[in-house]
Amino acid sequence: MILYPAIDLKDGQCVRVLHGDLDTATVFNNSPAAQAASFVEAGFHWIHVVDLNGAVQGKAINEKAVEAILEAVSIPVQLGGGIRSLKDIERWIEAGVSRVILGTVAVTEPDIVHKAAKLWPEQIAVSVDVRGGKVATQGWTESSDLDAVTVAKRFEDAGVGALIITDIDRDGTVMGFNVEAFGAIADAVAIPVIAAGGLASIDDIVRLKARKGVPIAGAVLGRALYNGAISPEEALKVAA
Repeated sequence: MILYPAIDLKDGQCVRVLHGDLDTATVFNNSPAAQAASFVEAGFHWIHVVDLNGAVQGKAINEKAVEAILEAVSIPVQLGGGIRSLKDIERWIEAGVSRVILGTVAVTEPDIVHKAAKLWPEQIAVSVDVRGGKVATQGWTESSDLDAVTVAKRFEDAGVGALIITDIDRDGTVMGFNVEAFGAIADAVAIPVIAAGGLASIDDIVRLKARKGVPIAGAVLGRALYNGAISPEEALKVAA
């Protein structure tokens, strides 16, 4: 299982928020590039980056911070937040992003995801952000009437590299993973699933790995990593 330490960007800083609400942001590092470098030093093999301002506004806002991260590390970076067109995707892949995450357009304009996955095989991920059982869009500020499996199945044969399933109700809360919910989606589709939202302890990683059914491909580490509840060394050992 691949672990993805998260760098959420707001106003150029590395923050954590509660339920995606930008007004709840806690700043953990004024230098996202330094934070990224520390994750490399800790032994992680991927970094998960989200432009929170961009997700809400529908366009890249924290470009300089993302570029600084890309310059600071040599491990793969996946990036989401405000990426809504093929031109946006191309720009970031050319800049060195290994995997581009598409969320809102997966609901509103699924054709963009299909086209992108053909142009950049395995370099496109779909973010399925779930609140109260339904998929949210526009940086989680709007809700759709679609459930996660319905959205995920749209891209079953598209060549998408991963599904990032975020449990908004638990995001930032350190309540623990809803392993059953992630597992149900992994069992329903052939695309690798990355779990996000609510990770509290090493036990969450153990439970994800131990569940019967299709293996969960990865997990995003957020607040529990920043507040010291999880040690990188132990997490990586358990996930291996």
